[in-house]
Amino acid sequence: MKKRSRILSVVFAMMFSLALFTGCGNTEKTMTDREGNEFTLPNKIEKIISTAPSNTEVLVELGLSDKLVAIDKYSADVEGVNTDLPQIDFRNPDAETLISLDPDIIIASGHNKTGEEDPFQLVKEAGIPVVYIPSSYSIDGIYGDIEFIADITNTEKQGEELIKNMKSEVEAIKAIGDTITDKKKVYFEIGSGSSLYSFGKDTFLNEMIQIIGAENIFANEDSWISPTPESVIDANPDVILTNVPDTNGVSAVDDIKSREGWDSITAVKEGQVYSIDKNSSSRPSQNVIKALKEMAKAIYPDEYK
Repeated sequence: MKKRSRILSVVFAMMFSLALFTGCGNTEKTMTDREGNEFTLPNKIEKIISTAPSNTEVLVELGLSDKLVAIDKYSADVEGVNTDLPQIDFRNPDAETLISLDPDIIIASGHNKTGEEDPFQLVKEAGIPVVYIPSSYSIDGIYGDIEFIADITNTEKQGEELIKNMKSEVEAIKAIGDTITDKKKVYFEIGSGSSLYSFGKDTFLNEMIQIIGAENIFANEDSWISPTPESVIDANPDVILTNVPDTNGVSAVDDIKSREGWDSITAVKEGQVYSIDKNSSSRPSQNVIKALKEMAKAIYPDEYK
């Protein structure tokens, strides 16, 4: 009986040691992405595919540019990115190409989807994890995106420092904005042509206008909108901002100033029409701080010297 007990003890000890060894070696864990989908995080992240410039900007800032093996075409202008990387059309991604790059993970965007269909389903079935980061509608959401990317790439400290610096910049601007009682009315144009495009509440750009101490003329509208020229004229903004690129050699600012009937708008009459950097004002990454500062100086040049 004693011999049998000793044998059982040895067996249990070996089983415990094996379980402990296996547990230490297998560090994969199940997580939830920013869209709410479960995925298994690999042991190591050495090769990354980024499908949106906002995510690429975060990855580069976290010091991970050397781990990128492919990007979307809009990420090509992100400072610090190797322009020789494959640039893939992620609205219709080729699964075979993506699988051949053998990435450890694909960091995708909500913009990659059309409807409910998952464009990366075949890639997922091949065993490559894909995480979705929908476009955030608030600065807090951007902090959360950065924290998530830092968490899955084992760059938590860099992520914390990045978020800390962003919060410091936002708080400094908000401290000034909170003292402004004479709130200027602002129209921010993010698209023009056959229709105009702007935004209302539940967008990070609307939040940025509020932080500065001003008021979006369409703050009562929901999310991204297509206002009529008449609605802009009727709202009579004090300042007009635009991040629309030049078209056929004509600047967006000059285009706005020359529109029929817009010469009655206070912003146009007083020359308060300004161009804001396109990338930093349209991509939900740490670079929104650049746009925030530009917007602040354009709207309240004396307060934000």
